[in-house]
Amino acid sequence: MPAKFREGLGEKFVMTKGLDNCLFVYPMEEWKILEEKLKRLPITKADARAFVRFFFSGATECEFDKQGRILIPQNLREHAGLEKETVITGVASRIEIWSSENWRKYSQKAEIDYENIAEKLEDLDISL
Repeated sequence: MPAKFREGLGEKFVMTKGLDNCLFVYPMEEWKILEEKLKRLPITKADARAFVRFFFSGATECEFDKQGRILIPQNLREHAGLEKETVITGVASRIEIWSSENWRKYSQKAEIDYENIAEKLEDLDISL
């Protein structure tokens, strides 16, 4: 894990299954905020239950070893397709860990859709 990310994560942090076949990594403070939001989702809605199950089922509290490495559990490595090379990127309040192959595929698709995505953000009153 690059040093700039280690500093932001602190001593202990949470890693879980992310969307788009990557892993999400949260500092403990951010995780607690997200956990509270997810707890408020209505259990009467099937989509909410499914998402919360998926998200929490992969959640693991982690810490760095003395060399700044993380031991990623097998179920999370399988979810993200991590085998050899990885891409680590900072995204607002979290870090994402991608297999190089999944990142390449995602980036190519996102690049094509970039302008359409930007237009949708404007509809949400977010202008770039």
